[in-house]
Amino acid sequence: MRMRINSASMKPIRYIRKTVLGVSQGEFARIAGSTQTTVSRWERGELEPSRSEMARIRDYAKASGKPWDDSWFFDPPAIAAVETAAA
Repeated sequence: MRMRINSASMKPIRYIRKTVLGVSQGEFARIAGSTQTTVSRWERGELEPSRSEMARIRDYAKASGKPWDDSWFFDPPAIAAVETAAA
């Protein structure tokens, strides 16, 4: 089943975590070398990841064969399609 998400209302980090990587906040924190609490604060716009955290996220995406564009850290695409598992 395909679900369309309007990423215009989605924070860039949440877009990367959910749409590009498809991982939980805890897994994303492990990838970035951070904590789940910090990822939550990134997604709420209270904090921003450091350059080294962004580099780890980018490197993980590329190593995993995921599509990547550094601009997503600042401005996610207007509309994104997400694969979702059937419940």
